[in-house]
Amino acid sequence: QVPLVESGGGLVQAGGSLRLSCAASGLTSSFSWYTMGWFRQAPGKEREFVASIGWDTGTTYYATSGKGRFTISRDNTKNTAYLQMNSLKPDDTAVYYCAADKYGTGETYGGRYEYWGQGTQVTVSS
Repeated sequence: QVPLVESGGGLVQAGGSLRLSCAASGLTSSFSWYTMGWFRQAPGKEREFVASIGWDTGTTYYATSGKGRFTISRDNTKNTAYLQMNSLKPDDTAVYYCAADKYGTGETYGGRYEYWGQGTQVTVSS
């Protein structure tokens, strides 16, 4: 069973919006105990942190690239995390992954996260 499943990716024109979802179904503990993060990896580039939302206070962190354009949120009743992306740019083109870190503090380092999804492709055309 895949612990995290992303959806919502697709092809969008520059300036457009997408909302990614991450549904958790295979975590070993309650979804509410996990800090959720979004990462992305563009072709030929390393995986990079995008945003995270804390398990306890809901504190959010954003990479500079997404500040003011991206919003991370979560609904613990639905075991789902979201990434709303507005004003998309071609540089945002990547595979987007969600990840879960039990009792995490919003780490930007991907190695901290215990569970990963399989990713969803986001392509922004110019």
